[in-house]
Amino acid sequence: MQILQPAEWKKPRGFSHGVVAEGPGRWVVLAGQTGGDEAGNYAPDMAAQVGTALKRIIKLLGEAGAGPEHVVRLTWYLTSRSEYEAAGAGIGAAWKETLGRNFPPSTLLYIAGLVDERAKVEIEVTAFVPGA
Repeated sequence: MQILQPAEWKKPRGFSHGVVAEGPGRWVVLAGQTGGDEAGNYAPDMAAQVGTALKRIIKLLGEAGAGPEHVVRLTWYLTSRSEYEAAGAGIGAAWKETLGRNFPPSTLLYIAGLVDERAKVEIEVTAFVPGA
């Protein structure tokens, strides 16, 4: 994939402005993943929920024969700006553990709530797996 980064623009931190995925391959589109675990339990803090959501995303990508390096877009829905900002270090650690050094284009939205009122985050993913 080619990262889109005009030379005169400041390089973003933690995401890319855009990517180009070209050639034969498979698109993988995931529904939004929340920070609830397999039993439906939610940690009380934002960083832990982000970590759980990202682990769920990696698990689903694996089911499709994909990995974090194939993610080309993330859309984040968060219920609290202040909690997100306070959880920066924990979210960064969760990102490093799951997505590593991949910083795809991302959109982050603050919303009033999610379907499960215990959820603080939901993350949608689009991935592209190049074909042979």
